[in-house]
Amino acid sequence: MDRQRNVLFICVDEWPGNLVGYRGRTDVMTPTLDFLAANGVAMENAYSECPVCIPARRSLMTGLSPHHHGDRVYSDRMTMPDVQTLAGAFRDAGWQTMAVGKLHVYPQRDRIGFDDVVLLEEGRCEFGVMDDYETWLGERGQAGRQFMHGMGNNTYYTRPWHMDEDSHETSWVTREMMRQIARRDPTRPAFLFASYTYPHPPLVPLQTFLDKYHDVELQAPLGDDWDDEWVIRRFRSIASCYSPREVDAARRAFMAQCTHIDYSIRMLIGSLREHGMLDDTIMVFMSDHGDMLFDHGMVAKRLFYESSASIPLIFSGKPMQEYRNRGFEHRLCCVQDVMPTLLDLCGIRSPEGIDGMPVFGDHKREYIYGEISEGPLATRMVRDEHHKLIYYPAGNVTQLFDMEGDRGEEHDLSRDKAFAGVKEALEKKLVDNLYGDDLNWIRDGRLAGFEPPEKEPGPDFGLLNQRGLHWPPPPAGYAH
Repeated sequence: MDRQRNVLFICVDEWPGNLVGYRGRTDVMTPTLDFLAANGVAMENAYSECPVCIPARRSLMTGLSPHHHGDRVYSDRMTMPDVQTLAGAFRDAGWQTMAVGKLHVYPQRDRIGFDDVVLLEEGRCEFGVMDDYETWLGERGQAGRQFMHGMGNNTYYTRPWHMDEDSHETSWVTREMMRQIARRDPTRPAFLFASYTYPHPPLVPLQTFLDKYHDVELQAPLGDDWDDEWVIRRFRSIASCYSPREVDAARRAFMAQCTHIDYSIRMLIGSLREHGMLDDTIMVFMSDHGDMLFDHGMVAKRLFYESSASIPLIFSGKPMQEYRNRGFEHRLCCVQDVMPTLLDLCGIRSPEGIDGMPVFGDHKREYIYGEISEGPLATRMVRDEHHKLIYYPAGNVTQLFDMEGDRGEEHDLSRDKAFAGVKEALEKKLVDNLYGDDLNWIRDGRLAGFEPPEKEPGPDFGLLNQRGLHWPPPPAGYAH
């Protein structure tokens, strides 16, 4: 194996696996990703096994499942496990390792194996750290103004970006990564991690990209025939405050933020070409999880429906040509598989004890087990080659979907007697993977769950992590 392969790893935040042109969407503009997918290996069945930022990124950087890295909730003050990380494995094998953008680790300046990190932390000042993007804004006379658009980090109201194009976080990450490419040591291979904070809200696209969607006919949000269970109503309630006009505006703005990233990737590829790296670089594109984006009347993540849990995952570039059209793209895979896959492609031995499997190896996954949250909104999943089972212990609710004939999950088959055997087999796999307090959901060897809570949660007067003026910086330790 050629040790001199470089890796350009492009990670994005909250981009659904079905929201790309190469998956048949004609309303979203992703020409760069479509090219990389057509000339690489685009995984069709890639999932986030814990679809929320921190746990997903822990799996990415450790090759471990949520069970073994310790977070299936969103523990923003949990340190990384004491294991060799993805970046550390490349560094220890002689690669120079550089990251730009979002890491979402604690403490925030933990480099987790990278030689250098140019950090963008989305304004999380509660930990007492000013990131490099905020410092850069201050040096150019824009200190603390990045959130003065007024849009929330977990809401779906929208307006155009309020400052100049260079100051947009997507533009900043792209520019800083191009600088890292230019200043690398040419005598050593490089592992480059460009981590964008978008298309995750706030929905504040550049007007240039928003204009591209003003007359596009959008594909309607997915619907369904599901039973009206408490847990389904609870998840749908989060999206119920948005009017049809606001829903339409949000979806266009979200897609505009996707297209901004897609166009930015072209500049990263251009930098690789101009610095003589293109022929020897594996290019990877991945999202940590997706966003429901009003499919099934829901928004955001923490769900195992396709829009939230299915992720785009592309391996492309000249070194990947030998893996094209060999059936690998059909395999089941998840975030924990990315680390051993990249190490294997670069001839580096994976650490002992990781859970991930190389996507292009001799063995393939029979199924994926997913877990997210604890308490009333806990959700578990089993996805095999043909079907997906989703389980909500609150109310003991099971859903079953045909992943070959109904990828949009419009029809729940859990009560269909023709699929009773499929349901039973997947439930057994799910029970076999439960641990800790989840074992309390089992009665006499079968799933029993628990009664949903009678009291609904109160209003969130923090407006789902709304930011304000960040100069002078807010004090560390404030509640969020």
